[in-house]
Amino acid sequence: MESVAKSTQPKEQWDNGLEFLFSCISLSVGLGNIWRFPYIAFQNGGGTFVIPYLIALMVIGRPVYYLEIALGQFTGRGVVKAFDMAPLLKGVAVGQVLATGASITYYSSIMALTLRFLVASLSSELPWSHCWVQWGSDCHDGSIVNATGKMSSAQLYFEREILHEVPNIDNGLGMPNLDLVGCLFVSWLIIEAVLLRGIKSSGKAAYFLGVFPYVVLLILLLRAVTLPGAIDGIIYFFKPQWRQLLDPLVWYAAVTQVFFSLAICFGTVITYASYNNFHRNVYKDIVIITTMDSCSSIIAGCITFGILGNLARETGFTDIGSVVKGGAGLAFISYPEAIARFEYVPQMFAVLFFLMLFVLGIGSTVGMGTCILRVVRDHFGARSTPTWALASCLTIVGFGVSIVYMTPGGQFILNLVDFYGVSFTALILAIGELVAVAWIYGVHRFCADIKFMMGIETGWYWRLCWSYITPGLMAAVLFYMLLDMSPLTYKGVSYPALTHVFGCCLAALGLLQLPGWACYAFYRQRHNPGSFWQKLRATCQPSDTWGPANAQMDVSS
Repeated sequence: MESVAKSTQPKEQWDNGLEFLFSCISLSVGLGNIWRFPYIAFQNGGGTFVIPYLIALMVIGRPVYYLEIALGQFTGRGVVKAFDMAPLLKGVAVGQVLATGASITYYSSIMALTLRFLVASLSSELPWSHCWVQWGSDCHDGSIVNATGKMSSAQLYFEREILHEVPNIDNGLGMPNLDLVGCLFVSWLIIEAVLLRGIKSSGKAAYFLGVFPYVVLLILLLRAVTLPGAIDGIIYFFKPQWRQLLDPLVWYAAVTQVFFSLAICFGTVITYASYNNFHRNVYKDIVIITTMDSCSSIIAGCITFGILGNLARETGFTDIGSVVKGGAGLAFISYPEAIARFEYVPQMFAVLFFLMLFVLGIGSTVGMGTCILRVVRDHFGARSTPTWALASCLTIVGFGVSIVYMTPGGQFILNLVDFYGVSFTALILAIGELVAVAWIYGVHRFCADIKFMMGIETGWYWRLCWSYITPGLMAAVLFYMLLDMSPLTYKGVSYPALTHVFGCCLAALGLLQLPGWACYAFYRQRHNPGSFWQKLRATCQPSDTWGPANAQMDVSS
């Protein structure tokens, strides 16, 4: 090996390969697939979005997933320490951790909404299955012959009874909904409880978290495809509008959705892999995980668009894309709509579905929380930062920040944070990650590390993707997206100017980590003799602490 290794294996490790596989499945197949994928696909034209998504999955998602698994397993450390291989770009890792922190706040808010629906599902009659008197003539519940221009009872229940959503946030966000705040509090307590038990506990739970969602999804799929008009929605989901494929915003949405679907470029995959057996061959795991991830997204899309096709037939809309306004809450309209149409014990299926969505949220947020805690413990040491203290601090801060999403204008803020604080920064940081590994550390040296670790040669497909195809495609998408970018809206409603300032500050917080940590790496070379370029070159070399996770075993032997 070309690097000097001074790291040790983490005290915690997966008990076996299956625990690691199912934990990665529960991390990747989560809210990003069931909640986020359908509404992003709906916003970007259904079939027009699916083609770029599948392309991005093959040339971006799968290569980056392999890279992050290999990197985490080789170093045996969290994402920030893993970037000791290229100190000049350590800001990439720090920015990814900040994006993960932003993500966990609004993922927990989705868990709170899920828990609220779960409680409502225990009633003798599903409250979204019929029109309420106070909704007046705006509602239809499937019993009206001519429902043209009306909204479904599921949509009105979600927007008016759960969110109490305001049409805009020009006059502020409003006061938090206490019922939702209570659900948010319970959600964070559960997240904390799982984090306190550590990797071994979450690994055991992953067997359930990785299998149970598919059972519920298949049941919902069978019901959705049998609804009248469902085929129209599914055709809309798969039939592309070829001209729209040239829209860079569609490709931008597809690439960033791959990040969310596979949980890549956020540091979570690197963290999970750091607990893996050093010599485990993860090649088959990567194929299994990425395949199951894409299948779950497609299944979720078929369910959602099948239901939208049914709603279009009932409400008289000829355009599937005009049935509902979309937004981050689409899953809380389409799935409950399908469940309400079950002839027998719909309450039981509602409980199963929202329980599934909640456990998916646990899998996603625990992965994010584990990433954040691992970074802190790597920096300060495990003894000086006990797990209970870190988990409690994360819970208090996360809960406090997440309350903003529980307001009537909370979905506006969720959309804002998702764009500026997560999606936009994640794409730029992902390019930096590929540059750090393939160009600064060197793809040949990285492939040599993989051979040393797993005993396999890395094919030319992976080498080309890491070096050229993947960063090139992401850079092209970013460039054309910036040229064609328009002001952010939520359901067609514009944001106040001040919120855009806040969003830009949020994006800057993550992106400024790149020059900030680069300057710090260069500053640390101040005592080294040599010219400016020699010092810059030194910042591109692995630090003294970089090396394989089994270094001490190799030295002692």
